Amino acid sequence: MISLPRAFAIVLAALFSAYHLVLATYSIGTAHSPWPVLLAMVIYAGLTVVSLWPTSPLQMPNWMGALVFGGSIVISILVLSQLDGSQSNGYATWSVAAVGTLLTIATVRQQAAFAWLGIAALAVIVVIWANPLALITTGVTGSAIWVAVAHALTRALARAARDTSFYARAELEAAAWHATHEAQLTEGRHRLDYINRVAGPMLHLIVDTGGELSAEDQRECLHVEGAIRDEIRGRLLLNEEVRAEVFAARRRGIDVSLLDDGGLDDVTDATRTRIQSQLATEISRSQADRLIVRTGADDGAAAVTVVGLRVGDDGSAVALGAEGDGDEVAQWTEIPRALEL
Repeated sequence: MISLPRAFAIVLAALFSAYHLVLATYSIGTAHSPWPVLLAMVIYAGLTVVSLWPTSPLQMPNWMGALVFGGSIVISILVLSQLDGSQSNGYATWSVAAVGTLLTIATVRQQAAFAWLGIAALAVIVVIWANPLALITTGVTGSAIWVAVAHALTRALARAARDTSFYARAELEAAAWHATHEAQLTEGRHRLDYINRVAGPMLHLIVDTGGELSAEDQRECLHVEGAIRDEIRGRLLLNEEVRAEVFAARRRGIDVSLLDDGGLDDVTDATRTRIQSQLATEISRSQADRLIVRTGADDGAAAVTVVGLRVGDDGSAVALGAEGDGDEVAQWTEIPRALEL
């Protein structure tokens, strides 16, 4: 379906083209023989219909541009060959304006090269048929002006369309950057609020006691420090449930390390929630001495790997980034990126 502006332009061009056929019919008696003129009228009508076909794309195919160019030459020769170039033929030279109309349509449909070739051929034919002055009296210069105006407008509109597309993309990119920036600020404020909520009471306690903390408070300071470190290294592994279970595990004496290397960046919110819920369950039931939680590769089947370590090293701890030797794997769980059907 075509839009209203294009439909209006097609109707206007069709009416203007039909006017040339009316002039041809009115002046057909001026020609030496009407048959070549009638043939030129049929060719012109056919080319007009093909050029203005409503469902065709805006850019005219090359074969159609060549067809318009060749048809313009044939129309000019058929009509002018039946007229006396040394006399004033009035409307009988309708073919000059008709060819100019066809070439203007070709220009608007982005075939300016064929249009200018057609204008050049038309000028040569008219000069050979009559004389250089006939370029003005028959309207060749007017046709050239129409093609030039159409060419300039088409280039200006194409440039405007490119600029509009560029600015639209720039606006979308700016909006995306602004949204990302706002999301980062929101996430940063959320993490700062959480850190303040977790570390605030302990900091107040340190101030109130002058730094004289009991052994239990010192252990709690280590738990708080671990929670703050989790906010930096754990990233998308964390939600409120995971935070609570990690805190509880540390109070049970488990050394917990959370390492998010970006493996959850591209998963959906629903998938991330499922993974976090399963991770919280794994942490809550762990009886290991050291617990390492790490995201998998972006294209791997496992989204998160949970490893619990005890005394007795088999090399897996070092491979997973654990510090120190003398550990053995007591727990190994891989949380899948996608649920198995």
